[in-house]
Amino acid sequence: MESIAPVWLWVVFVAFVLAALFVDFVVLKKQGAHEVGVKEALNWSIVWVALSFVFNGLFWWAIKSTTGSTEIANEKSLEFLTGYLIEKSLAVDNIFVFLMIFTYFAVPPAYQKRVLMIGIIGAIVLRTIMILVGGWLLAQFHWILYVFGAFLILTGVKMWWAAGKEPSLDDNPALKLLRRLMPVSRNFDGEKFFTMENGKRIATPLLMVICLVGLTDVIFAVDSIPAIFAITQDPFIVLTSNVFAILGLRAMFFLLQAVASKFHLLNYGLAVILMFIGTKMVLIDIYKIPVAVSLGVVVGILTITMIWSAKTAPNT
Repeated sequence: MESIAPVWLWVVFVAFVLAALFVDFVVLKKQGAHEVGVKEALNWSIVWVALSFVFNGLFWWAIKSTTGSTEIANEKSLEFLTGYLIEKSLAVDNIFVFLMIFTYFAVPPAYQKRVLMIGIIGAIVLRTIMILVGGWLLAQFHWILYVFGAFLILTGVKMWWAAGKEPSLDDNPALKLLRRLMPVSRNFDGEKFFTMENGKRIATPLLMVICLVGLTDVIFAVDSIPAIFAITQDPFIVLTSNVFAILGLRAMFFLLQAVASKFHLLNYGLAVILMFIGTKMVLIDIYKIPVAVSLGVVVGILTITMIWSAKTAPNT
């Protein structure tokens, strides 16, 4: 699949991602294991969102300079913004599952940061591969759009029925498989993934958490990546909107962790968004819903759901 983005913008994007990961793994590592507070999480969330908008502005300028068309630049930057918002909103569901995993394994707050940092690396690599494969499939087989659309609608329906129910990891098949594959110690050993117990080297619960976080992101990527292909099939926009949403995932996790109870109805909104995007994809050859309309629908659903959640939030 061809992209409208010039080669130099791909280089800028890759350089930015590498710089962001450098900050996460080298600069922030100096802080050591510590509990991330709401203020720190909020500040970093604002930084990541601001950088995403700055990049979108650069993208708009690059397309305007390359094509000489303000209209095309507006359309493509709007596609990025819509895709980014969809991926960001669907990432909320990931976060709720991450919260469940951390609670189940009683992961100390000071260790959660490292788990999420490693999870972000894995998510970027896996999603890049899945986007490239998905883009190739769409270029070769147009009818896959209908399969993606139907899958998103069914996923949305399933998410709606599951919303409000208490999730549990006790019967999770991935967790059962991991426990069969590796012996796991009962206690954490700092931020180590392996420890010595009775003279044998075995995994710590932190390694189990890393594996489950990675598997969770793969599962959710199966939903979110087809969703963005309904907005645009430009591989650059699909990839960049995904990666920018992921880069801010760690900060958003700690922010939502503090106010999770306030958004107890958000999954209903996410379910409706998935069903809407799936319908848009199924109807793409009959009627192409404008990107601006898609953006308005997504923003509207999220706004209504968040207000509804805030008004009906249980008192704590």
